[in-house]
This record gives sequence, structure tokens and C-alpha cells, in this order.
Amino acid sequence: MEKVFYMDNAAATRLDEKVLEAMRPFYFESYSVATSEFGYSLGLEAREAMEDARGRLARYLGADMDEFIFTSGSAESSNLAVKGVAKALGSKKGRHIIVSKIEDFPVLYSARTLEKEGFKVDYLEVDEFGFVNIDNLEKLITAETILVSIQHGNQEIGTIQDIKRIGALCYKKGVLFHTDATHTFTRVPLDVREMNVDLISVSAHTIHGPKGIGGLYIRKKTPIAKLMDGGFQEFDLRAGMDNIPGAVGFAKAVELVTDEENTRLAAMRNKIIEEVFEKIPDVILNGDAVKRIPQNANITFHYVEGESITLHLDMYGIAVSTGSACFSRSLEASHVIAGIGGDHERAHGSIRFTLGRFNTMDEVTFVVENLAKIVENLRKISPLGKG
Repeated sequence: MEKVFYMDNAAATRLDEKVLEAMRPFYFESYSVATSEFGYSLGLEAREAMEDARGRLARYLGADMDEFIFTSGSAESSNLAVKGVAKALGSKKGRHIIVSKIEDFPVLYSARTLEKEGFKVDYLEVDEFGFVNIDNLEKLITAETILVSIQHGNQEIGTIQDIKRIGALCYKKGVLFHTDATHTFTRVPLDVREMNVDLISVSAHTIHGPKGIGGLYIRKKTPIAKLMDGGFQEFDLRAGMDNIPGAVGFAKAVELVTDEENTRLAAMRNKIIEEVFEKIPDVILNGDAVKRIPQNANITFHYVEGESITLHLDMYGIAVSTGSACFSRSLEASHVIAGIGGDHERAHGSIRFTLGRFNTMDEVTFVVENLAKIVENLRKISPLGKG
């Protein structure tokens, strides 16, 4: 197989071999379901491994063990956070929820589902860089508001919100606050002791951990209702087979992330942005240049389709993603680019580069050099304007 220059790590990351090594015994040796203290030895080993993983992940967030539950990933975590709070408080306190316009789909679609069920949802506007206006948020909060959900770092443009200030406002107003930290967990400091956050969605698939495992931090005494019946797993907040290998792998993946790695990712991100702006005219950086997750660069290339760029890069073994509707199962152009004031041309011409542990500076150089040639050639035949 030819070498792949993989720069779509926000979608999924290559599993680290050390993570697989940690998981292996729970497929072939301690493969039992997790049992209580009255169960058999194999089940007890599995239970101990799962609780050890839970403790390590909770400590990383500054939380207690019983404040962290395992899920199948960030989608389930956010669904449980948004719908679970709505189910718990909808008939008691109010039926009003606030989310930003640029949330990832698990939050956005959960909010739309609740609208169909009679909840009032306000979609908070963001500015040209993707930041919410906290004064505007305050104006939207009413006595009926039960939840605010604003992501920590955006999945497309990488902008990092000031969740400490948002959390402080929600606390003052007596409103629960959820943040989707799928793309910031381990990449940006996040300590629940320092922030007024009630619920946090996290996942292993973006940090070289296994797919199909995630987690939800739930602050003690936070009202939340179970959505899935059929068992009593995870403090009776979900049902189904415990993913013990996944939990162990998730904890190991978190352990392997270092500050040095995040610094290296930021350096590669900066090099992509700097070299693209140096070598290619008529480009726009999407998102904030400073308050940005270290692994993300999202750039619009005017007068050319992102779909065409992506397909041509693939011929060189380069994997990236685009905001083009043709690459979306919903057949809609990026709602994030639209949310920051971009038109269809800006969305369709956007390319997202997301970096991971196994990328190198040499790969960045290779990608940008070929990207410059591709964009130049595509513009010559582009029907979008400048050729």
C-alpha cells in the first residue's frame, strides 16, 4: 500500500499500538462481563480494569469517579446530556434550551428533536471567528431555561470558546451548562474544579484511542434521565454490554498525550497556515488565528471547489476533509461556515486539515507543495470566476 498522508484526524485517528497492547488482554484473557464483588474472578478482573480506567479519566478532568460514565462515543454523550436534562427537567422547571448555531450534529440535532417535542430552542449567533457573544447569551436566558450547550472547540474551524465565562454566567443564572469537548479533550486544559461546567462530552476516537468508546462527565446532583432501557449499567444511566477493552484503551490513550505532542501539533498547524498563505493567493483562514485547537487548520480557497481539491489531493495519497455539500451525507454545505457569515462559495471551497500524533513536518511540506499546484491548476479551469 502506498503511503497515506492522513490529515483528517478530527474524523478519526489511527489507533496507537500501545493502546491496542493495553486492550488486548480484555479480548483474550479477562474477556468476561464486569461482575460485582459477589461474582467470579474473571468478571472481577474485568470490573477492576473498567473502574481503574474510569478513575484515571475522571482524575484527568479533575472529577470524582462517580461523576464519569462511559458511552459509545461523543454522539451518545451529547444526546444523553441534552435530551437527558430535557427529560429530567422539562416538566419541572422549563422547556427552553440554548445552543450555538455552529454546534456539532449530536447537539444540534438533539436540539431539533426536542423542538419537535415542544421545547423552545434558541440558536445563539456567533461572530465571524465563531465566538458566541456572552452578553447575547445572557439576554436569551429566561426563568424557563434549563440548559445551555456550547462546544469547547469547534469541530470544523477550531475556535475555542471561553467556557469558563459561559459557565460562570450559567451558574449565576441557575442554568445547567453542557460543553462538547470532543476536539479539545487532552489538547486544551480542562479542569472541572476550575470551571462551572455540569456536563462534558468526550471521546477516544480523536486521540488515537479506540472507536466506539466515549464518556460523559456529570457533575454530582445534576438532574439527568436515562434514555436507553434494558440494563443498569453506568450508574443506571445506560444499558448494554460494558465495553471494557474500549474503556481501558480510552484511559491509555489519554495517558499517552503529552504537552510536547500538543506543542508539535500547533507548530505543524501554524506551518500549514503560513505556507498556504505564502504560496497560494485568495485564501481565507476560517476560525480564530489564536484561540484555536492545536491540531486544526481550516482554509477556504476561492474560485475552486473543495470537493475537487480533496479528490485531487487523494491522488497524491493525501486525506483531508471539505465543507462542500457533496461530501456531506445531509447534502448541505457546512453550517459552521454559514454560521460565521460565509456564503456557499466560501463553504464549498473550504478544506479542513486536522493533525495527529503520526504526522510530521515533512508531510506538511509535501501536502502544501502539492496543494499549491492543485489549486493553481484547478483555478485555470474553474467556472467560479478567477482562472
